[in-house]
Amino acid sequence: MNENEGIEYEKTASYLLAKVATAYRNALENHMARVHLHSGQVFVLMELWKKDGLRQVDIAERLNLRPPTINKMLTGLIDINLVTRRSIAGDKRSTRIFLTRKGWDAQRDVAAQWLELETEYMSGLSETERLVLTDLLGRLHIAYTGRPNPDDD
Repeated sequence: MNENEGIEYEKTASYLLAKVATAYRNALENHMARVHLHSGQVFVLMELWKKDGLRQVDIAERLNLRPPTINKMLTGLIDINLVTRRSIAGDKRSTRIFLTRKGWDAQRDVAAQWLELETEYMSGLSETERLVLTDLLGRLHIAYTGRPNPDDD
């Protein structure tokens, strides 16, 4: 018998984190569907709300996702007129992603759903527990990605 055969996966932090992440992603998907978005698209929009005109590769790096994944999300956002791709004068190979007026306006609806989700799922935690959870999740983010949250830079 090797040492891994007796592991109780359900009692490990990694197992619980995976289960919580899946449940949260489902809840986020449900809330964002109310404003006609997919959960992943919201994170692309958040990056553009912070800095409009990013390159696709920059968005992929900031979200720690592969460029083809970002491309699929951007195609969906372009289809519903929330973002547009534009070439940069003097650099035919470089395109940037810009929010449309509708993309900027979506921020209000997303914020309302985000706040509702946050309130709904964090209401059972004290303020101290929320702060500790945020700190722990930030440290886990660094452990899994090897870098701090880009917002911390």
